[in-house]
Amino acid sequence: MRPPGEVRDRPEVLALRALKLGDLLVAVPALHALRRGFPDHDLVVAVPGWLAPLVDLVGGVDAHLPTPGLDAPLPLAPGRVDVAVNLHGDGPDSRDVIAALGARRVLQHRSPSDPDGPPWQDGIHERVRWARLVTAHGVPADPDDLALRRPDGDAVVTAAAVVHVGAFHGARRWPVERFAAVAAALAEDGLPVVVTGSAAEAERARAVARGAGLPPAAVLAGDLDLTALALLVHDAALVVSADTGVAHLASAYGVPSVVLFGPAPPEEWGPPADGPHVVLTDASVRRGETFAETPDPALLAVSAADVLAAARDLRGVAPRRRPVPG
Repeated sequence: MRPPGEVRDRPEVLALRALKLGDLLVAVPALHALRRGFPDHDLVVAVPGWLAPLVDLVGGVDAHLPTPGLDAPLPLAPGRVDVAVNLHGDGPDSRDVIAALGARRVLQHRSPSDPDGPPWQDGIHERVRWARLVTAHGVPADPDDLALRRPDGDAVVTAAAVVHVGAFHGARRWPVERFAAVAAALAEDGLPVVVTGSAAEAERARAVARGAGLPPAAVLAGDLDLTALALLVHDAALVVSADTGVAHLASAYGVPSVVLFGPAPPEEWGPPADGPHVVLTDASVRRGETFAETPDPALLAVSAADVLAAARDLRGVAPRRRPVPG
């Protein structure tokens, strides 16, 4: 990808999505459609700088404009962007950032100033939302067109069970002892098991490994950049994760995954229904407080035995006689 400030000889279409990893990945079908729909334009993606390695894996992106949020206008002269696409949201902040670009054409949801866009619709899947937006503006998108390319290089381990223990908020943090029980059982099944998370979650990952009887080398939390994480997931045998960016990576690569949902409904954020993925949750007890510090009851309703049964079913492994606690 070329730097966004470099002199260009083609018009530009800019897509705004200044959010996190999972948010970028659910917008991939819309980005693929924009690439096809504007073949004579450079495609510029405005997302946080730390997501650059993943932007490169989307395919067809010409430039990444690091965008940490919506607190300031984008550093582009008004009128430079030919087509501006609001894949961020429906609020005034994202609309103001888009308006400041002074683009010839704007693709966003309907408002008094944008009567031609589709109305915002609550309760639909996020991949569908953004595919629906660009389709309504004449750029056909398939919400299942979510594949990423594999990064170059070798994964730190292949055919592993990736047990991802991280989550940005406490509402999505499944208990350590349950992760440990699942990791121990998967190791007994003969899978190499690694435990992932951010650097801030390294101690939590180490606690899971200790509880599972795994060696310290199994803990990769804080040791992988985004490229290495994508390689690990692409080459994995199985991913076990809460509803996080790693779960979306498993969806993008078609890797068997067991995804635990707490505050967010899987109908809006879950993996493709026709893929090798199992969603576990209990909507009847969902509290739905995304930023809560304690796990959502819908998440706590999922036991270690539930997760292991789903994982073994995905892999076609017969259950062992010894029950898994939790």
